[in-house]
Amino acid sequence: MTGAPGQLIFDLAHRPALGAEDFLISRSNQAAADIVDRWPDWPNHALVVVAPAGSGKTHLANVWRLKSGAAALEARSLSEADVARANGALVVEDLHAGIGEERALFHLLNLVREHKLSILLTSRAAPGELDVALPDLRSRLRGLPLVAIAPPDEALLKAVLVKHFADRQLGVEPHVIAHIALYMEQSMAAAAAIVAEIDRAAMASHRKVTRALAAEVLARRQPASG
Repeated sequence: MTGAPGQLIFDLAHRPALGAEDFLISRSNQAAADIVDRWPDWPNHALVVVAPAGSGKTHLANVWRLKSGAAALEARSLSEADVARANGALVVEDLHAGIGEERALFHLLNLVREHKLSILLTSRAAPGELDVALPDLRSRLRGLPLVAIAPPDEALLKAVLVKHFADRQLGVEPHVIAHIALYMEQSMAAAAAIVAEIDRAAMASHRKVTRALAAEVLARRQPASG
């Protein structure tokens, strides 16, 4: 990522945009990005991506979906009708939110294996921690290859902040970026929301984006005590 003079420049790998944003890579998501890049050479033609909220798993799944031409399904609404329509690559999102029809997912995984399709599943919890009633499905999920994404590290958060500010044509000093990264909620979604709030505050008050302005916005985002 490059920047104007005075802005932070990060030596983080990134790939061309496969959607609205670049997918920036750091130590926290390197392993997941690498295995997605190895598709279609996946064991069992399947992969489970496990990551906490706000860590970029949906973005990574979208990168793979656009690369593979996969259809996107929500686990909580999965049904046998989805199995009947399955053809090619599939993304099944958010196993942790519940599985609509467990037998449908079991049949889908069988279909993937038998016909050498490809499937990427995402979840905030590892398969062994999910509340799955069907024993065959529980066993099958636990046997799938798994890769984890850690919460975004400091380097990734700073790079994402810089990118969001640059997207809004805002030049921000490195010490301001460092301050935001230190005190913000550690998630990719929070980075986008905070930059948007700071941009609105700067326009409303006709001020530059300074550490003081950023601190005011961050303070407003803190839950009230008491």
